[in-house]
Parts: sequence; C-alpha cells; structure tokens
Amino acid sequence: MSPESLERRAVISGVGQSQVGRRLYRDPLALTIDACLAAVDHAGLTLADIDGLSTYPGNMDQPPGFSGVGVTEVHDALRLELDWFAGGLELPGQLGSVVNAAAAVATGLATHVLCFRTVWEASAQGDAGRASVTPGGGGTYKASGFLQWTLPFGAPSAANWIAMMAQRHFHEFGTTREQLAQIALNARRNAARNPNAVYRDPMTLEDYLSVRMISTPLCLYDCDAPADGSTAVIVSRADTAADRPRPPVRIEAVGTALRGRPSWDQFDDLTTMAVRDAAAMLWERTELSAADVDVAELYDGFSFITLAWLEALGFCGKGEGGPFVEGGDRIALDGPLPLNTNGGQLSGGRLHGYGLLHEACVQLWGEAGDRQVPGQPEVAVAAAGGGPLAACLLLTT
Repeated sequence: MSPESLERRAVISGVGQSQVGRRLYRDPLALTIDACLAAVDHAGLTLADIDGLSTYPGNMDQPPGFSGVGVTEVHDALRLELDWFAGGLELPGQLGSVVNAAAAVATGLATHVLCFRTVWEASAQGDAGRASVTPGGGGTYKASGFLQWTLPFGAPSAANWIAMMAQRHFHEFGTTREQLAQIALNARRNAARNPNAVYRDPMTLEDYLSVRMISTPLCLYDCDAPADGSTAVIVSRADTAADRPRPPVRIEAVGTALRGRPSWDQFDDLTTMAVRDAAAMLWERTELSAADVDVAELYDGFSFITLAWLEALGFCGKGEGGPFVEGGDRIALDGPLPLNTNGGQLSGGRLHGYGLLHEACVQLWGEAGDRQVPGQPEVAVAAAGGGPLAACLLLTT
C-alpha cells in the first residue's frame, strides 16, 4: 500500500445522532452521550471496543453553545479505556477530527475511534437572537488577531467575511442572488423529507428574495440555522469490517490541504477559500473523479460556501457555480448530483459539518428513508469548512 492511500485502512462502521431541534434546553453532555451510544450500537460494538476518541474543537464556552463538551467529559462519562485521543481547535475544519481518527487507525494507534461533535447554540443563545462570534461588550473588549483589522469596519462575524467573498464572486463571474437561492431552496425541499430537520415548511424564491438581508449579498436564508444536537461517527480499522452488522463505508481519500495563507480576509483568491486546496488534495489521492460521485454533502454554514465547494471539487468549472445550480434541477434529490439531502445546515440545522458526514453515510447504506437518493449510491463526498479551514472525505461502499 502506498503512503498516499493510508486512509483506506480506515472505514466508517457506524453513525449516531441525538435528538436535533431548536432550543431543546438539554444538557450538551446528555445529547453527546445519546449520539455516542447510538453510533456504538449502530456499528455493532460495545463501549469496551472503543479505544480512541476524537472531536472538534474540544470544550470551549465562547461563543455560547459552540461546544461545551470535550474529550475529557465523554471519556469519563462513558468510562472508556483509551489508547489514543485528540481534540482541538487548530484543525483543518471540523471534519479534521475524523481525518485525525482515520490517521490514528491507519497507523495502528487505535482500532475503533469514536468521533463526535456537539452544538447547542439555539438553547445557549436563548430567545435573544443569534450571538456574535466575538466575545465581550461595551468599551472593555480589546480585539486581537485579525479581528483588530475587521472590527473597525463593522465586520465582526463570519457572515460578513463570507459575504465579502460572495460579493467578489458575484463581481468576477456574474453570479446572482437568484442562482445562489437555489442552494437554500434545494435544502428546504430536502428538509421537508427529514423528520429531524429544523425548518420543513415550503419556501419559494419570492420568500428568499424578500427576507431581510444579513450582509450583502447574503440574506437570512443564506445562513445556517442554530440548533441543538450531537452527531457521532465510528472510524474503525478496515480489517475489522467482516465483524460489523453492515458493510462499512470506506474512506477512499481525504483532503486537508491549506496551500494559501491561513487567513479569512487575506487569502490569495477570495472567491474560493481553503476549499480549493482541500478539494485538490482529495483528487490527488484517488483515481476516482467528480464524475463518479453519486451524492454530495457540502458545507452550508453559508450558501456561498457550498457554491465554492461545488467549483473546487470539479462538479463545475471555476466561476460556473451560479449557472450550475440555476433552476435547481442538477442538485435536486432526483438530479445528477443530489446535494445536501437532509436539508443541510440551512434548513436541517447547524450540526457543524458532522451532520453532513452522517447523511453521506446514511445515503450510502440506503437508510435515508423518504429522502433516499434513487438507485443505490456508491460514492459520496462530505465536505466541511470555509475561510481558511476545510476538510473533505471521499466515501465509497
């Protein structure tokens, strides 16, 4: 086996998810344990089999509800005996924790790694509206890092930074709001088939265009929906697959590269971000191509990030994302590239990338119910991250 294909020594053997909803007001550790136990059971394992633990970003209390549960809490609550564990913020996006787990399994540091991601932003932020990504308030807060350059211009949030990138794409390539809307409209149609989705009511193009703007050209429906929920994934050594209750989802290739500047606002090409580099690395590590992909679960923290992933992964040419999604037929559930089949984060709820990986696996196992992609999909891509953070996985049955 060549060094380039080491991730193929790892498979996804099971997935699990807690209750998902708006303002559940449940303890985040309780949500996490529900998801973890569901994943362990789905994989046909016991807690005694789990010898690895991986998460992103770890336990942190700012911004409210972004985490709150880390490796230590889950390790202790489940009384696990671990050979390897990792959790941290400085990763290539949230799915970097799953790539870490695959690397640990491939190098023999663990056999079955429990990966999890928990958010409870909806409850933590309560009824007061969505919290800013920046801490502090009044005259006492002193910005550091790149925020000291963006805050004077009234840009404290990723909504502002991604909007800047979208605006540049609109300027360079003629992308329109009507085209970008199709990502949100497609997500809402798919969410209607997902009983766990946060928003399931129908949405029209008129609804999209008339809702309030957040940061031009992004409107409210271009922004993901804060939710409470936890998702867990079991990454196992491939040679244990014969002992599992269902055929494993194989990790064909991963992409984690960041070849540009590690910056939100000083990247060399603001129309693409780090997704460009992660996607390029993915295709460098496999003989498959974009034409082989049956279902795409691409990060939609903001709708423009999904457009950037579509271009970076080669589903369309650079700058052609707008025409590619126009009309919505190509990305529909019964289209040539079903996209964000559970409603994504725009309507399904912000599970911070892990929900998309969960959905990719469920689709490959044929367990998606009313939202199952027609036929039997065999290849899926799951991608998460934006700005200077991005990671993706190519999955096969």
